[in-house]
Amino acid sequence: MPAVQAPPARRRRLLRTVIALTASAAVLAGCGGSGGGTGRVIPDARMTLAMAFAPGAGYAIDTDDAFVLSQLGVTESLVDSGPDGQARPALATGWDRVDPRTWRFQLRPGVTFQNGEPLTGEAVAGALTWLAGVPAPPRAIQGIGLTATADGTGAVRVATTEPDPILPLRLSGANTGILAPSAYRSTPPSVQGTGTGPMTITQLDGTQSAELARNDRYWGERPQLSGITANFVPDPSARALALRAGDVDIAQELPESAALEFTDGEYVNETVAAPRTASLQLNQSRPPFADIRVRQAVTAAIDRTALGEQALAGSAVPASELFGPAVAWGAQGPAPAADPARARELLAEAGFGPGNPLRVELGTYANRPELPTLATAVQQMLREVGIEANIRVGDYDAREPDLLAGDYDMYLASRSYLLDVPDAGATLSTDYSCQGSYNINRYCSPEFDALLAPLAGQTDPAARQEVFRQAAAKLNADAVGVPLVHTQAGGVGRQVAGYTVDPLAKTLVVPGLAKTE
Repeated sequence: MPAVQAPPARRRRLLRTVIALTASAAVLAGCGGSGGGTGRVIPDARMTLAMAFAPGAGYAIDTDDAFVLSQLGVTESLVDSGPDGQARPALATGWDRVDPRTWRFQLRPGVTFQNGEPLTGEAVAGALTWLAGVPAPPRAIQGIGLTATADGTGAVRVATTEPDPILPLRLSGANTGILAPSAYRSTPPSVQGTGTGPMTITQLDGTQSAELARNDRYWGERPQLSGITANFVPDPSARALALRAGDVDIAQELPESAALEFTDGEYVNETVAAPRTASLQLNQSRPPFADIRVRQAVTAAIDRTALGEQALAGSAVPASELFGPAVAWGAQGPAPAADPARARELLAEAGFGPGNPLRVELGTYANRPELPTLATAVQQMLREVGIEANIRVGDYDAREPDLLAGDYDMYLASRSYLLDVPDAGATLSTDYSCQGSYNINRYCSPEFDALLAPLAGQTDPAARQEVFRQAAAKLNADAVGVPLVHTQAGGVGRQVAGYTVDPLAKTLVVPGLAKTE
């Protein structure tokens, strides 16, 4: 499937920014691309990054901080997964299914952690056992009863309570990065010098920055950079200013307004469709969104084509369902047209109208610069049908407990449906099943859960994808939130060489990354 390209005018404005990309099993190899470095590579150069998301839990491997560690090249997992969503070797060179509930992973020989400790079956088993035993295990392995035991020095056996057809893919997640045994002597586990990746952390400054140096023990290709400074800059405008001033070499997540300030020729465009969906989540556990008519009214009020093509200046694909054109099972056609008249009718049926307007809070966060823009546009569309939405922009991490507890009205968030595990079954289960650990919509449908049930034993990709299609249709029929747009990606500076778009958003710093003159 070809990459979805932004309009030409937009492509000229995409800058040297590494967007947190996602993709899926259906994105063809080649949808990404290498960085556009020109001129001679500078040996042993240092690079400075402006990162969009700061570590919020002391770099704890069992939290979303694991994605920061993975992107910075600090940690690696047993398994890797590429743009096609297939499992491939990483710290494990291969794996076999010993019995329905047990897999055996053969470890890569000669690997050492950054502090010199050897990678052994016992070390890997200890790391996975610790991960499975935390009070809230990462979503990738949650609820599967994972256990791990060493099988000699060069292998590990991983078992689950029930047969798991995608266990190798689960062990490609950033949270399953393997740390040295000494890391687990502290809480959270220490990440300085205890990973296996091409870069090792030498200094941490809380949520402000991190210093990294080349890992000369690295088992793979020798890293070209001697070191990296990673600055955590949550303000998109500040990231753009730092990039324009030359203070950083790569900046994540630049806003559209900042992109217009750059001139042509400062970047190489790499735009691909991405399975990341910005969705309006609606709390079904309490009024007003416990009423499907109100949820349907919101769906009818929103012009998703206008959001993607006008509000975001063509930098996103309008969504017609949870999945989109980045995956084979996603909808490939246009988004449905808005119907404000129908929205007003539905609101009237639910008891709302000119004399009794519906007033709600619309929350979101600013780390992803497109979200406040989308919130403002959605607010206006809702106002036109009689819904007054008060926008509240705040820190996502601080708000998440309320969201999970059902203490909110509407919330606009961006979610990669292949982020935790490169298989959509994981997101469908965690986000939409009755017992889902990340079910912010508070949706519970026995019919939907029954639809997902065959995934527990299904290994055939085509059969799994058919379930994904049916699940997306069911979510639309039940008005479970409103998928707005699928965000895209683009661009890396001409003085940055060796960068390749990672459609699964797990890597940024790779051994071949370099600076040029």
